This record gives sequence, C-alpha cells and structure tokens, in this order.
Amino acid sequence: MSEPKLAGKVALITGAGTGIGRAIALLFAREGAAVAVNYQKSRDAADKVVSQIHGTGGRAIAIGADVSIDAQVHAMADKVHSEFGRLDVLVNNAGWSTRIPHREMDRLTDEIWDKTLNVNLKSVFYCTRAAVPLLLRQPGSSIINTASISGFTGVASSLVYAAAKAAVLTMTKSLARALAPEIRVNAIAPGLIRTNFAGRPDSDFDFPGEESRTPLGRLATVEDCAAAALYLADAKGVTGETIVIDGGRYTLGAII
Repeated sequence: MSEPKLAGKVALITGAGTGIGRAIALLFAREGAAVAVNYQKSRDAADKVVSQIHGTGGRAIAIGADVSIDAQVHAMADKVHSEFGRLDVLVNNAGWSTRIPHREMDRLTDEIWDKTLNVNLKSVFYCTRAAVPLLLRQPGSSIINTASISGFTGVASSLVYAAAKAAVLTMTKSLARALAPEIRVNAIAPGLIRTNFAGRPDSDFDFPGEESRTPLGRLATVEDCAAAALYLADAKGVTGETIVIDGGRYTLGAII
C-alpha cells in the first residue's frame, strides 16, 4: 500500500463545512493531512466534518472566522500554527453569491458588490498573506484557489460573482509568480455542480438537460473537485494553472 499523499502535512481549508470545501477536507484527511476546517456561519456542519475525520483516526479542528476580515484571518492562521505547528496547504474555498439576473443591474447594490468581492476575492489575498509565513517554512507547500467556470464564461449567479472569480484566476497567476519557487499556487474552476450554493433550489435547473450538453454526459461533483485539489496539492511541477472541472463542456466548446 502506498503512503498517503499528504501524510504528515497540515491543510487549512476555508468554507469547509459544506459543499466543495467539505469534500476537500474529508479527502485530504483520508490522505493523511491534519485539517483545519474553517467556517463562518456553518458551525454545526463544520463540527460534523471534524467529527467525521476524528472517527476515522484523523486530526482536525474547526475554526470560525470571517475570511473577508483581515484580523480574523490572522487569528485563524495563528490558531492553525498553535494547534498543529505548521501549514503545508492552503485552500481558499470560501465563497458567497446571491442570484441576480444580469440584465437587472439596478439590483446590484453597493452592499452586494462589496460582500461578493470581499468574500470571493479579497479573502483569497487576506488568507494567502496570512499563510505565507507558515507556508514558507515547509518545502513543497502550495495554495489552491477555488475559482469558477464563470470566471471564463461570464455565466454566473450575478455579474459581480463572475467578475470576482475572473479576478481569482488572474490573482492565481500573479501569486504563482510572486511566491515561486517556494510556494506553488494553482486553482480549480468548477462548472455547474449539484449544491445549494447561492441559495439555488434544484428546481431552478434542468440538470438532465445540462448533463446532455456536457461531453461526458455527467455534471462534475464535489468529489471531482476534491480530487483535482488533491492533485494540485501534490503536483510539485505545477504552478499558475487552473483545472476546469465541468465534464468538458467549456473546454470542448459545448456551451450553448
């Protein structure tokens, strides 16, 4: 049996109580990492993730922090250091959006603009800046940002969400250059996934129709996203890259 890919390493995953973040936390733990499960409002969900990891013999803690507030981000990094003594992988996964049709621009208030950019974009910078001193101490450390296919297509729950995720894509490249060679920085860009992100009910989507327009005949899953994040955490020759996870729909030009 091969050694777990992340044996002896520590990972901090933001927005890890639910959805993609939860799947990444569980997979990283199975691969040997001690995991810091960040949450803002989903404390019960984060505690369940921690309990599940403990139940399989892993190490994990839940840390409440609003990643759009710099002071809370630094406190979170200090907590990871005091609990585990190191940090090898940062996953900037926290996100927020609310559904606003793109033509209804008057509904994009300053409050929505600020919250969307703060949670989806500014948090990536805040968490990265706070984590860099710890990551620099660990050879082979890496940062993985959760972007979105909307950063390429502009198709999203709102105009500002697509803009924020496009900025995450470019920030990933900028950080990869700035932090090389010590720290690798990459991103994943999920397409449509069956989650309740942005408060969307399943009834709002024609999932069978969406799947039929996907070359692989299936939508990506949170587990697919976690597998891509695990690859990037361990891919020592890869930096500045974004892996699109959407069943091939965007990559193969199948968006209609």
